[in-house]
Amino acid sequence: MEKELTSQLKVRLTPEEYLRLERAAETRSEYLDGEMIPMPGASREHNLIVANLLLTLGNELFDRPFEIYPSEMRVKVNFTGLYTYPDVVVAESNPHFEDHQVDTLLDPILLIEVLSKSTESYDRGRKFSHYRAVESLQEYVLVTQSECRIEQYVRQADGKWLYAESADPNGSIELSSIACRLPLTRVYHKVEFQNPA
Repeated sequence: MEKELTSQLKVRLTPEEYLRLERAAETRSEYLDGEMIPMPGASREHNLIVANLLLTLGNELFDRPFEIYPSEMRVKVNFTGLYTYPDVVVAESNPHFEDHQVDTLLDPILLIEVLSKSTESYDRGRKFSHYRAVESLQEYVLVTQSECRIEQYVRQADGKWLYAESADPNGSIELSSIACRLPLTRVYHKVEFQNPA
């Protein structure tokens, strides 16, 4: 009975304990409300899309005052305490970090998530509600990996979020936060969509 009760008790971690464990871990975990949440692995399509996004945006932003990071850059939402790893992160030059380790970004302006079946509802719902609390964030982009479709949320001056989407394989979306165009042909280069059974 005692063993059963002990296994049911969850160990709650402080943010400092989480960061110590996370920095030494071989796999990544998010953190919220004292809990570490292991992150799922990524599919071939997911990895291709992330690589395409990094290449495309990296070329666009090469000589401009922005920094682009892959999913290894941890982002903290100060207001809610969430630590997470967006698939692609863009910040202005001279970004702010939580501490001297310079591995936890505080002020992204653009976040991109590549949707999968296991993460889609979280990325659209609860995670986006956390992201909306980041004052610096101007744009949130969702890229579907199972079909050609990109959705975009842009923060307006009144704090509301304007939604747009493109499902045209020859179309593009305008990323106003970094003043560049993202062609869908580049995002989905070499990605083969699985036909539903």
